[in-house]
Amino acid sequence: MESTFQPPAGQQPPVPPGYAPPYASDEVVSVKSWLGSLVILMIPIVNIIFLFVWAFGDSANLNRKYFARAYLLWALIGIVLYIILLAVFGAVMFSAFKSMNDMNV
Repeated sequence: MESTFQPPAGQQPPVPPGYAPPYASDEVVSVKSWLGSLVILMIPIVNIIFLFVWAFGDSANLNRKYFARAYLLWALIGIVLYIILLAVFGAVMFSAFKSMNDMNV
């Protein structure tokens, strides 16, 4: 005797929930979209916020995500070099002023 489940009349059979795969946009970013992105990057403070959203957000396009990560890496390298050059310049100026002060005494 074979038993099959039959829902009561007028009802639909139970359906398991559907699951969507995670969203990852690999489509090519258009020139218009890149121009808009570059305009956003020209606005102070907004550019930093958008770079972090694009670099570490889940819904960002992969092309834009990698661009934002590279941009942030170059910015970090520039800041480190700026601090090093500022320290070297400060040390040279301090030494020069100290030697000038020693000559006047």
